[in-house]
Amino acid sequence: MSEFCLVLGTNNQKKRRELCLLLEPYDIVLKTLGDFEDAIEVEETGTTFEENAILKAREQALVLKQWVMAEDSGLSVAALDGAPGVYSARYSGEGATDQKNNTKLLEALDGVPLSNRTAWYSCHMCLADPKGNIHISTNGECYGRILPDQKGDAGFGYDPMFEIPEMSRTFGELGDNVKSVISHRARAMRQFLPKLLLIAAREGTRADH
Repeated sequence: MSEFCLVLGTNNQKKRRELCLLLEPYDIVLKTLGDFEDAIEVEETGTTFEENAILKAREQALVLKQWVMAEDSGLSVAALDGAPGVYSARYSGEGATDQKNNTKLLEALDGVPLSNRTAWYSCHMCLADPKGNIHISTNGECYGRILPDQKGDAGFGYDPMFEIPEMSRTFGELGDNVKSVISHRARAMRQFLPKLLLIAAREGTRADH
């Protein structure tokens, strides 16, 4: 059977690393946007994680003529009416960094008791074929709360403040092994993967004929 090639449609190296860890055990050739000179920067104009994931998967697939997996993810905080949501990566405005975003979030939650700091990470994953058709669309969420300070230096984004209450640890303290099981990205992947493997097997068989 011919190998199935999948392009991970993200320029975020930390997200790419997490996705690679989740997909490495399977017989799939993984490529990134950096492997293609004609890869484009897709503007995230959607108002939901699903809309942005579809945009990124479809537009890159049409340009690269490849199967493209894209995801959009972020943090929502109940006390902030779901903010930062789809704006998680650019929450602190132009020139946003993880630290600037974390600082702004802590300021926004200043004075809010821990009992009211419920938050959840969301991840939406999509798979587009070389013609831009969407074949898979899955969603995963992970619930926790935002601590008033940062703990741990693993992970990225809001991970050092996002605590899983049952474990009394933040994503920044738990690291890759635990995140690969309980994170929003891992939960979306568990739904995504069986469908992906069926497509990979089908496309590999077609390529042999």
